[in-house]
Amino acid sequence: MTEKTGIAAIVGAGLIGRAWAMVFARAGWTVRLTDPHTATLQAAPSLIRDELQTLARHGLVADPQAAAARVSVAASVGEAIEGADLVQENGPETVDAKLAIFSELDRLAAPDTLLVSSTSAIVASRFTEGLAGRARCLIGHPVNPPHLVPLVELCGAPWTSPEAIDRAREIYRAVGQVPITVKREINGFILNRLQGALLAEAFRLVGEGYVSAEDLDHTVKDGLGLRWSFLGPFETIELNAPGGIPDYCARYTGFYKELAASAAGPEVYQSPNVDQVIAAWPHQATPERIATLTQRRNERLAALAAHKSRQKD
Repeated sequence: MTEKTGIAAIVGAGLIGRAWAMVFARAGWTVRLTDPHTATLQAAPSLIRDELQTLARHGLVADPQAAAARVSVAASVGEAIEGADLVQENGPETVDAKLAIFSELDRLAAPDTLLVSSTSAIVASRFTEGLAGRARCLIGHPVNPPHLVPLVELCGAPWTSPEAIDRAREIYRAVGQVPITVKREINGFILNRLQGALLAEAFRLVGEGYVSAEDLDHTVKDGLGLRWSFLGPFETIELNAPGGIPDYCARYTGFYKELAASAAGPEVYQSPNVDQVIAAWPHQATPERIATLTQRRNERLAALAAHKSRQKD
């Protein structure tokens, strides 16, 4: 049976690591945060406190001061993971980096500590095969930012034990996330493969001049995205034909077969198409713009999360 609260070690104190710290701390867990970059580690507690205050304004954390107090920094990986129930790794997105970090984690962590990577693209078999404790290693891929978007994709290697997956699933659910299980390894897991299919078509439609970049974004955020914020694609099509999914398939799959036969290919991410997409976006990515949009995104996601938490499925 999973612990209602426990100790979470967060390895990597960047954007994702800080968000994970908030997820566990607001759920009552003790959190130890570490990062090899001293400035990043020293800045983390105040940034976490500020974001917890934002969550509190939306009713997403009851006591932000208490949550912040449960987060401490550790000078080393060994100090951070001592007695930890779960380690959430957020290091560089390279196989070599994962190999080095997980080798250290496996050597230092207690045998029953779950070792979880936040990687968004690298399957666990590429960096855990040679570890003595490889059965407790898995992917826990979040959506940025994980303290506001609750999905987490759990994907083990062929040697990851079912018990490790089950325990991780229970822990993430207990701290307020929505875990899904990827039944076997696949590059990109589930979310990024779905996002990639949409993004490839978006690059083609804009690059080939069918629609402006801003109108493409409106199509998603003021169209598809409104439904997708509370309905998945299968739930959506169930409501788009009187007889549900079987009726939808009978009516519309001929059209979708035509689209699939001419799906966007890898060339949409190459010149000249990618140059045309960049030219079509009318904004410059200045630090000020990125900071403003990030803050606005987080505020709107917090409001949406608060709304969804009040609804009953």
